[in-house]
Amino acid sequence: MKVLRWVLIVVVVLGAYLSFWPVPVEPVAWDAPEDRGLVDPFAPNDRLEIMNLVDLDPFHGPEDVTFGFNNLLYSGTEDGKIISFQADGSDRKVFAEVGGRPLGLEFSGGFLYVANAHLGLQRIRQDGRVVVVTDTVDGTPILYADDVAVAKDGTVYFSDASTKFGAKEWDGTYSASLLDIMEHGSHGRIIKYDPFSDTTSVVMDGLNFANGIAISDDQQYLLVAETGSYRIWRHWLEGDRAGESEVILDNLPGFPDNINNGLNGRFWVGLIAPRSKILDDNSGKPFTRKVMQRMPQFLRPTAVPSTHLIGISGDGDVLMNLMDTQARFPAVTGAIESRQNIYLSSLFGNRIAVVRKKDLD
Repeated sequence: MKVLRWVLIVVVVLGAYLSFWPVPVEPVAWDAPEDRGLVDPFAPNDRLEIMNLVDLDPFHGPEDVTFGFNNLLYSGTEDGKIISFQADGSDRKVFAEVGGRPLGLEFSGGFLYVANAHLGLQRIRQDGRVVVVTDTVDGTPILYADDVAVAKDGTVYFSDASTKFGAKEWDGTYSASLLDIMEHGSHGRIIKYDPFSDTTSVVMDGLNFANGIAISDDQQYLLVAETGSYRIWRHWLEGDRAGESEVILDNLPGFPDNINNGLNGRFWVGLIAPRSKILDDNSGKPFTRKVMQRMPQFLRPTAVPSTHLIGISGDGDVLMNLMDTQARFPAVTGAIESRQNIYLSSLFGNRIAVVRKKDLD
């Protein structure tokens, strides 16, 4: 009897904990689209098995890569640096100390713009001097600057992934993203910075983890990755539909991360991880998702390693589907493209991946 009593006490205490223990998320019910899995145009393949992994040690976390000064590649690191290096990984140097966690990068007009998840939008001169150009919008702090795109006229667009779960406050970019995606509370937004008037404004909001952003070659529209809803938006900047937004690619088989301009009007999108069946199955069950958040960390949904990159058109057509089923380069955030190569970035590790385009033919 005494053993049974203790078992009942443990069950009651555990039930109370799972039902009532405070957690930071207040999940919102939504209807996740049925996951079709890796079917056309996303059928499994090993086209990326030819990739060459380039060592950047001792630097870690090359979440975005871009072309910059002196024909070098540039990337941010998880300890708040911007580094430059040759395409083969040699000649690695610290270009600037920006602090925080630099994510999206883009060069324009002799400056490097940085979406810093802890500090807002930064601008770096060629001599390495760093300035925070904006860290608030409409009187609210920018808590999770994620990706950046610069128009030809100098206007800067960037994503603020979550206005609730800031990367600095919630123990880093990955932890904060898991909280925002678990809640699905539409906390993400796209921000515009005008360097001429030094003003900042919101151009899109209500997004579930606003992430990758790119501007079309003709400057007519933005493409935006909404990670938590597995889709890509097009937001019109010019023409009769200026200010309007539409979904152009829905129900992706993974979580879309960065969007980068490629050649010939193509855009590259990294799918950082496959979708989570447990999250999809419980999308309409806020209480269950709250219980999940009360479970030990190792029992909660986490990203599954994969290597998946897609190329799309501005209309959302899938032009290329590149994978490595062995996931030798996991957590692909995005890619940039030269005439000869495609360079893949990742949230984790100390390497980038390089693919010779002629080997894809």
